[in-house]
Amino acid sequence: MRLRQIALVGQDLEKAKAEIVEVLGLGKDYPDPGVGHFGLHNAVWPIGDTFLEVVSPIQEGTTAGRLLDKRGGDGGYMVIMQIDGDMAGARKRMADIGVRIVHQTDRDDGKVAYSHLHPRDVGGAILSLDVMVPKSRWEWGGPDWEKNVRTDTSLEIVGAELQGDDPEAMATRWGQVMDRPVSYRDGAWVVGVDGGEIRFVPVTDGRGEGLRAFDVKVRDPDAVKARAAARGAVDDDGAVKLCGTRVELVKG
Repeated sequence: MRLRQIALVGQDLEKAKAEIVEVLGLGKDYPDPGVGHFGLHNAVWPIGDTFLEVVSPIQEGTTAGRLLDKRGGDGGYMVIMQIDGDMAGARKRMADIGVRIVHQTDRDDGKVAYSHLHPRDVGGAILSLDVMVPKSRWEWGGPDWEKNVRTDTSLEIVGAELQGDDPEAMATRWGQVMDRPVSYRDGAWVVGVDGGEIRFVPVTDGRGEGLRAFDVKVRDPDAVKARAAARGAVDDDGAVKLCGTRVELVKG
């Protein structure tokens, strides 16, 4: 159970791309044609062997567009977990615990499969459980994603933070879905995952429940903050903020 990709939603894709690439020092992005099915266009960057995505609506009536309206602008959208190859077992377990699947795909003889879980049954964001064979594969980053990796600034995504009115209940549900224990630390409920963690905190910004932050391991946090400040991408608390989402910098 590994945090492999974070997806954000932005009204202006090109603006978000320029800001993210400059601040986090990322390489070339991959535009995944598959998101057109959802009325979106996007960009996906590798950060080490984890991935950051921004989606943006290109038609009316999309889930992403409704989220932009509901939360008053750009912000977090999805948390994508990579699981071992038993997607059928994962789907049965979701049914057993009362979590609906709103969209699923199986292709390439089961070597690529995903299940998007209903946010009302999980809380906070769309949670996706994805299978890739081999594990190093990541379809959403493109067939040659390794060529786009740059690690002189950012190394990998190692966490995510969701906010809600009842963060304990949300954490408990995510822990149940991911079959991981829940703990409490430093004012947040925490579910540990391979290589990182998912945190759950109260709503403090008036935007309602959602994905409020993600953690990126970087070589020089001060240099990243300086680049963010130069672009006006720092919030009132001095934290980096990209596409409406806080970026917690972890020294790598």
